[in-house]
Amino acid sequence: MAEEQSKANAAATATASVGNEDQVVNPWEVSAKEGGKIDYDKLIEKFGCQRLDQSLVSRVERLTSRPAHVFIRRGVFFAHRDFNEILDVYEKGEKFYLYTGRGPSSEALHLGHLVPFMFTKYLQDAFKVPLVIQLTDDEKCMWKNLSIEESRRLARENAKDIIACGFDITRTFIFADFDYVGGAFYQNMVRVAKCVTFNKVVGIFGFTHEDHIGKIGFPPVQAVPSFPSSFPHLFSGNDNLRCLIPCAIDQGESGKMSASDPNSAIYVTDTPKDIKNKVNRYAFSGGKDTIEQHRKYGANLEVDIPVKYLGFFLEDDDELEHIKKEYGDGRMLTGEVKKRLIEVLSELVSRHQKARQAVTDEMVDAFMAVRPLPYMFC
Repeated sequence: MAEEQSKANAAATATASVGNEDQVVNPWEVSAKEGGKIDYDKLIEKFGCQRLDQSLVSRVERLTSRPAHVFIRRGVFFAHRDFNEILDVYEKGEKFYLYTGRGPSSEALHLGHLVPFMFTKYLQDAFKVPLVIQLTDDEKCMWKNLSIEESRRLARENAKDIIACGFDITRTFIFADFDYVGGAFYQNMVRVAKCVTFNKVVGIFGFTHEDHIGKIGFPPVQAVPSFPSSFPHLFSGNDNLRCLIPCAIDQGESGKMSASDPNSAIYVTDTPKDIKNKVNRYAFSGGKDTIEQHRKYGANLEVDIPVKYLGFFLEDDDELEHIKKEYGDGRMLTGEVKKRLIEVLSELVSRHQKARQAVTDEMVDAFMAVRPLPYMFC
């Protein structure tokens, strides 16, 4: 099982070159030729994944006795590898655990950063399983040229935003690499490192001779949290425990909101006024140039950013379909769609800010404390 997890982790972070149109997907870069869209079908084929079809979604709903998350229902999380095997063991009464993480390179997160954590919280609540969250402060120190002290500070600040998502402290362990790496974790790092040659790591991650050795040696750090033996204080005696890793890639679309432009990304620290300004000014619209044309031809939903954001964050399926129908047919105007998006995002960000304000340094310490949690598997 450990060997298969290592292979999966390597493949999931490989550089994809598909057909005649190159697209790069690795832990540090997501790009398509000439700024185009990522071809998800080719990506799925390249990485050996399968689509999350309706039968699997229905099975999740049956096993968890709750509706599937909107991110599953609407294809935001659209592919998997061996998720059916996770469900097989769960149906037999066996547990698994979740692993996700965050590279702390900024003071505040934007909404795109929250998506994997929102989905991970749903998985934790639905399946009632433990979760480990890795803060790769060492990675950002090497890639972003931050000092060790600043990387560690940002890790704690980002931990507060993560905790504000509502994770269950009795089932969650958050760790920062600078503080935790050692012991059994480091032993597994060495085991993984010995399985990967220099030629392989260059082929997988695209490293060059100009990259420093810290980057070249880093991949095992992010691979080994998928091995339960890396956390003896949590999973002692459960070395064959399966690990489910929720992960996401950038959409790679032109015209979308992006963290590279702070004026176009919605941050969890934004005010309602900030959100209104950003949506109105920077969210690319698929509506027509004039009201007359719009009423006649309707909006192009494929390129409309407000509609895409509503697809992520508007929970009511019926309302979303109503908006798509009315907007696509030209009966609803761009301003009306943006107004609804502003309401949805303002409510989401306000709720997060209130939860974030309640997170103390003591709470961070509690989530990051190395402590046994034996009742996870009761």
